[in-house]
Amino acid sequence: QVQLVESGGGLVQAGGSLRLSCAASGTSVGVNVMGWYRQAPGKQRDLVATITNGGATNYADSLKGRFTVSRDNAKNTVYLQMNSLLPEDTGVYYCYFRDLLNRPYRTYWGQGTQVTVSS
Repeated sequence: QVQLVESGGGLVQAGGSLRLSCAASGTSVGVNVMGWYRQAPGKQRDLVATITNGGATNYADSLKGRFTVSRDNAKNTVYLQMNSLLPEDTGVYYCYFRDLLNRPYRTYWGQGTQVTVSS
């Protein structure tokens, strides 16, 4: 079982920045993909960005250039640096963990952290 603890959400004005963190713990943190999804009110949960153990990243096309995902493998922690925030970036941001060590592969989610961008 993997546990995910998120931090760093909050209220920020448009144009500002926030940094989210998510620390993973448990028995399956060896080989994995970590990252972030977000869900705006009344909408589905969508990809923000993911990163593998080896550092390969995948971003939602619309967020490239403003958001940067990174990770510290020693700390089993993934980060999301969000710059030039827009009101449409408002939503609940969920940490994502895909276990690629133990079959069947499983996906875990954090509890979510609220990001609100005011205009």
